[in-house]
Amino acid sequence: MHLHKIVLHNFKNYPEGEFVFSDKINCFVGNNGVGKTNLLDAIHYLSFCKSYFNPSDAQNIRHEADFFAIQGNYYRQNDTIEQLQCIQKRNQRKKFLYNKKEYDRLADHIGQFPLVMISPYDRDLINDGSDLRRRYTDSVIAQFDKLYLDDLINYNKALHQRNTLLKSFVEKRYFDAETLDIWSEQMVALGTNIFQRRSDFLKEFIPLFQHYFSFISGGKEKVDMNYQSQLHAGPLSGLMKQAVERDRSALFSTVGIHKDDLEFLMDGFPLKRYGSQGQQKSFVIAVKLAQFEYTRKVNGFKPILLLDDIFDKLDDHRVQQVIRLVSENSFGQVFITDTQEDSIRKIFDPLEIDHKIFRINGDQSGSSAGISSD
Repeated sequence: MHLHKIVLHNFKNYPEGEFVFSDKINCFVGNNGVGKTNLLDAIHYLSFCKSYFNPSDAQNIRHEADFFAIQGNYYRQNDTIEQLQCIQKRNQRKKFLYNKKEYDRLADHIGQFPLVMISPYDRDLINDGSDLRRRYTDSVIAQFDKLYLDDLINYNKALHQRNTLLKSFVEKRYFDAETLDIWSEQMVALGTNIFQRRSDFLKEFIPLFQHYFSFISGGKEKVDMNYQSQLHAGPLSGLMKQAVERDRSALFSTVGIHKDDLEFLMDGFPLKRYGSQGQQKSFVIAVKLAQFEYTRKVNGFKPILLLDDIFDKLDDHRVQQVIRLVSENSFGQVFITDTQEDSIRKIFDPLEIDHKIFRINGDQSGSSAGISSD
């Protein structure tokens, strides 16, 4: 599967734009702020029905415009053309269409056109709180396991209801153990399933991640992920019973899979504290490449890969290793942004691989203005 063409209308800084892509390597080059990353984000929209960077759809509409529209034409292996359209009007519901037929639920589209994005923002996985690492893990699993997604949604509903009840006990000065147990039992059943699915996923995912990190770094460092969960200490039912008094004092549920985390380690030490910028960037690149490989295995075909400004902070060896990987046949269509056109040409022009370089200069005043390719 590959994206053959994308057409933009009023998306971020693009009033209009049309791009026809190589089915292998596509490079967007230009200064910072000209719209290279916006193109990657438009491609991300077509796979996930949302921006990678901005949770507000309306804020992705070009200033003073009434809507944005993104259209993409894809080729499958049998050369059939499939068309996706995303249309967002101000103060209206977002529309997403497959071959001109609108989806009833956007969730039905997720996983149909798989894509993996690697961005400088991915370092937040290391530096931010556990919530972001849980969401990342859940997003990878949920693309291929709708039952997992349903369990996760229902667990969070039960958690919210239980926390609301704990607060109401204090406000109304009473305690109802039976009502609390109703939500506790739901959390136990759903949380146990989620814990097992996360455990199974990480057993498969971590070796893939370690393989890619070793390749990128040349085996210089040893990395690992430690799945931290209260459920390692025993069944969730027992843990929740033991925590009732603590929960009543805290006014929220202190035990459950909503407290899970991933500890990132390098040579046995926490990456967040001891890893250099280059090591941290290599780490998250390896995480995303493992996601690519996991997605390919589950789907049976190669996802699209987006690389946004990933070469900054990497030494020459690590850059060359990443390029070697994405140029191999195990990877499909790749999109890359970079500020240095000369560096990109030096890397790709000698390679016997189909590639296109698009120069973006930021003058998006008309149809395809500010865009040239070769």
